[in-house]
Amino acid sequence: MKDDVTTETVRAIEAIVLVGLEPVPTDLIAQLLEIPATTVDEVCARLAETYEEAGHGFQLAKVAGGWRFQTHPDLAPYVERFILDGQRARLSGAALETLAIIAYKQPISRLQIASIRGVDPDSVLRTLHGRAYVAPVSRDNGPGQAVLWGTTQLFLEKLGIASLKDLPAIASFVPDASLVEALEKTLLIEADSISEPSEGA
Repeated sequence: MKDDVTTETVRAIEAIVLVGLEPVPTDLIAQLLEIPATTVDEVCARLAETYEEAGHGFQLAKVAGGWRFQTHPDLAPYVERFILDGQRARLSGAALETLAIIAYKQPISRLQIASIRGVDPDSVLRTLHGRAYVAPVSRDNGPGQAVLWGTTQLFLEKLGIASLKDLPAIASFVPDASLVEALEKTLLIEADSISEPSEGA
């Protein structure tokens, strides 16, 4: 590793690769950190050697022109057991909400999901992707070429439908206008009664 590479640069590379949902291209890391692409590859290669020598259960690997963290191949039996056990666990409310957003709005980017939900969806996306309910389907044509997510064949199989056209109409989940109006009136009346001082006060 080059002597002029700072500890902050090494830590930044680790952090960027860690949050990547897919291999992070060398050129993108270089652009973000404003360092040569060759330096990025050298740092990552050295980190990969360090992790291997230390006997960690994960690796830093170069895949399809990008870098990613992945489990060590010799631990595959344990990882497979964990994943199979996880398949039996129920999805959280946040995961179900995100899955619904992707199902009805796909293809959709992570930032678009975040703007709808109001929270960072990264951890939930990892869960859904890990269970093979969602997957990258394309890239946005705009700046940055963000990954666009969509549902998978397994998602359709789990729901028991042939295609996305068989999803229930989104309108069926939205309350009727008259119901919304009635709720607003009820809430308004309750608010007024709470604000009015009681007799003898």
